[in-house]
Amino acid sequence: MQLAIIILNWNAAADTIKCVRHMAACTLFQPTIWFVYNASTDVSAEFIARECPQVRLIRNAANLGFAGGNNRGLVQALAAGDAPIMLLNNDAMVGEDDVIRLMETLQADERIGFIGPCLYDAEKRELLLSAGGKNPVLHHHSHMAGLPTSEPIYPVMCVPGTIILVRAEVFRKVGFLDEAYFFATEVADLCMQARRRDYLSAIDSRSRAYHALGRSSSLRESLYTYYIIRNRFLFMRKHHRWQLWLFGFWTLYSLALALKLQLSGKPHTAQAVRLGLLDGLQGRFGGQNERVLAAVGKQPAAPLTKKLEVDG
Repeated sequence: MQLAIIILNWNAAADTIKCVRHMAACTLFQPTIWFVYNASTDVSAEFIARECPQVRLIRNAANLGFAGGNNRGLVQALAAGDAPIMLLNNDAMVGEDDVIRLMETLQADERIGFIGPCLYDAEKRELLLSAGGKNPVLHHHSHMAGLPTSEPIYPVMCVPGTIILVRAEVFRKVGFLDEAYFFATEVADLCMQARRRDYLSAIDSRSRAYHALGRSSSLRESLYTYYIIRNRFLFMRKHHRWQLWLFGFWTLYSLALALKLQLSGKPHTAQAVRLGLLDGLQGRFGGQNERVLAAVGKQPAAPLTKKLEVDG
């Protein structure tokens, strides 16, 4: 069984190397791994390529975000053939049998364009993080917290981008990830567009993956918060343009959240929320990392310039 895997690296080389080695060791299917070096500052692309000689390296001169980085990988993967494509976060882990299950489910039902596993916490392995995705502007929490049915395979609005297996023809017919999002909500947007072309998104609960949330915790109070707040407005512009009450609701929600964070002694996160709201209303999209970090008074994580610890 053929499979293309795209793994994005931005300042998390140890996670990337561990993830690549895990997937490259699979024997029940033949993975072609595309490693996208998204202008990281921790180690060089050559270092990761040397540690993982089985990958096909794509170098981006600038940080293109989740959407832009994965899109560069998608171009190469689609040029190589029609194998299903897995987008895999470098801080997520999925077993070989679980991948096979997803591939078999995708192959068995041509209506399914996107399939994903149930996502669990990597530390508390029985803690369910997501059983699928919901519309991010119609729900406060966009991750489903419990299994909705007794059926092992069930439809969802979207599959979380942490790990998602996609039929190659979906990208050919529907298009790639919208790079205006830069980070967050772009997969939900693509699933929404694909639904209009009669491609279903689904979860196979018999398959499990594990997400190490702590690896990215340093950015969750700044960049992650900013993009999630801002990108709701982009999603509304594209899919709920005439539902003005949604714009009003999320404006008031963001203002209230910023005030709550400020009063709770979290001024940096409050500023990220305010900036996300302002940019969302003004239509300022795309990558804003440096501007946001400067505005909230945070610095990006220090690059690993001396020593990189990688589990063997």
